[in-house]
Amino acid sequence: MSTTSRITATAVAAAVGMSALAACGAPGGGADAKTVTLVSHDSFNVSKSVLSAFEKESGYKVRILKGGDAGKAVNQAILSKGNPQGDVFFGIDNTLLSRGLHEGLFSPYRAKGLADVPAGLQLDKGEHRVTPLDYGDICVNYDRGYFARHKTPPPKTLEDLLKPRYKGMLVTENSATSSPGLAFQLGTIAKYGPAGWQNYWKKLKANGVEVVDGWEQAYYERFTGSAAGKRKGDKPLVVSYASSPPAEVLGKKPAPKEAPTGVATGTCFRQIEFGGLLKGAKNEKGGKALLDFLLSKKFQEDVPLQMFVNPAREDATVPELFTKYGTKIDKPTTLPPETITKNREQWIKQWSSLVLK
Repeated sequence: MSTTSRITATAVAAAVGMSALAACGAPGGGADAKTVTLVSHDSFNVSKSVLSAFEKESGYKVRILKGGDAGKAVNQAILSKGNPQGDVFFGIDNTLLSRGLHEGLFSPYRAKGLADVPAGLQLDKGEHRVTPLDYGDICVNYDRGYFARHKTPPPKTLEDLLKPRYKGMLVTENSATSSPGLAFQLGTIAKYGPAGWQNYWKKLKANGVEVVDGWEQAYYERFTGSAAGKRKGDKPLVVSYASSPPAEVLGKKPAPKEAPTGVATGTCFRQIEFGGLLKGAKNEKGGKALLDFLLSKKFQEDVPLQMFVNPAREDATVPELFTKYGTKIDKPTTLPPETITKNREQWIKQWSSLVLK
């Protein structure tokens, strides 16, 4: 929902349990039976109180290792398979899932609470090598203020992004290194088909799309609508999440009538994010307890305002700020996992050759 890539306000990140994050950085933390190590992308966040409660109840100290954008984190996990850096991996999504399963990264485990997760999110329900933990929609976000000042309507669809009025306005992430970037590419494939998506990207490139390595660079450094980035960028359009706008409102008093950023609802692709017990984990027992925690109601209800995606559990309560300022996408584009599995690497190579050269 990765962000894989994730929308995470800098102020929120600062509020994360720093005692746990201070333990980050040393591989093999799971060798200590009292320590369980979570490997993730850079945008993983959890409230200090929620994490502390788990540590107190379970007796485990949680060590968090962050490895860049989701694509990079998955690549690193594959390079270290068999001798993993930690016990649990958080942040592999449906665009990258088949690669992780093919590489044998995970050991089967049915986490507690899985019965409260919709079947549509359980893409490995036969073997339970991974557990669905959240979902979100990858969409183009726009800076409302920019378009109001320029008296220009924001784009609504993928086709709109090709119009001359939006030339040079969009920044997206690299499909080869970023799960939101790959999800956006897959959205164009779902829309235009195997025969038409490359032509779409040729036109998008001609219209001045900018490509950066990951979500945080795109959103915080290049997007004009990011308050956390102090709005230093010059791109009023960015590939992010339908749930990104609440992050721009969080903590503001008085609360505005609407978020300063909006969502182009005709550009969205559904992303599901998973966690799994890493094969060869040094603390397998602790890893299972950590997975149970990640699917617990306490953690799931913490997810929306920490990582700005939807909880996987149907019975998890979503905060009003998230529902009021976020955008619900009723009909996001999707692709069958087997289709992604069969074509992903080829599609990424074709995209790289077309867009990056």
